[in-house]
Order: sequence, then C-alpha cells, then structure tokens
Amino acid sequence: MIPGNRKWQPGVGCLSLNARLHVGKKKNTMLKTIDSVFTRYANHPDFGRLLLRLTFGILMLFHGVAKIDHGVGWISALLEQKGLPGFIAYGVFIGEIVTPVLIIIGWLTRPAAFIYAFNILVATLLVGMGKFYSLTDVGAWALESEALYFLGGLCIMFLGAGKYAVSRQP
Repeated sequence: MIPGNRKWQPGVGCLSLNARLHVGKKKNTMLKTIDSVFTRYANHPDFGRLLLRLTFGILMLFHGVAKIDHGVGWISALLEQKGLPGFIAYGVFIGEIVTPVLIIIGWLTRPAAFIYAFNILVATLLVGMGKFYSLTDVGAWALESEALYFLGGLCIMFLGAGKYAVSRQP
C-alpha cells in the first residue's frame, strides 16, 4: 500500500479515544504524585513565616545601620522642605531598627510589621514619588524595591509570627 492512500480507520495509526483518556489519567496521577511529594516535604507554613520575617527584618536592618552611620540630617531637611517638623526624621530609627528586630525575634510582630510598612510608605512618599511612573534600564518598575518591602511588611502583619517566635500569635 502506498503511504497516503490508505483510508482512515479509528484506532489504527493514532491513539483511540480510550487510549487518549488513559494517557490523561496517567498525567493526572503523575501530577498528583508530584504535588503530594512537594506537600509532604514543603508544607511548613511556620518555617515560611520565619523565613519571611528573617529576610525582611535583616534586609531592613542594613538600612537602619546606614542611618546610624550617616545620620538622618538629610531626612530632616526633606521633611522641613515639605513643611513638616524635622524631628520626625528620628522615627526612621523605630521603622528601620526597632521594628525589624521585633519582627526577627517574633515579638509584637503584627504591630511592628504595620509600623515597618508605614515607614516604607512614608519614605516612598518623601523620596520616591517622582519615580512612580518610571521604569529602570532593565524594564523594572523604579519603585520595585519599595513595593517589595511595603508588601512584605503587610504580609508579615497579616500572617503573624508563627510558632518560631518569642511570643506565639494565633
């Protein structure tokens, strides 16, 4: 028989409907197996909370240490330019040193995370609003880091400390 001259017959030379359904079941079973393996070994929400707290807390501490080293005079000047009292600049030490430490150790985590997020919001309003509609040279949003810190603070506030903390929160 010359190739291309045969008549099509169901189930010959192609997968029949039953065979296709069987392959679909195998894929579904395989996906369930993969999911169950990941669930068994990676279902640790309290460890995830700890990792989130440590990541955002430690990263923010770098900013706080920089404020200790270089002072907050430039922040005070920005505030006075906006018509606000300059002493508010010292609040950065609460937002970038005290709250990250509280978040890291898991004590008063939710209120600390709220203050942390508020601190980022104020900092962004002071120095970042000119970049709101801007992209970087690599196409990222110019306020990407600020958004990440802000939303990380909100996530910590909504999730709480978890069981790996000085004070356990429900």
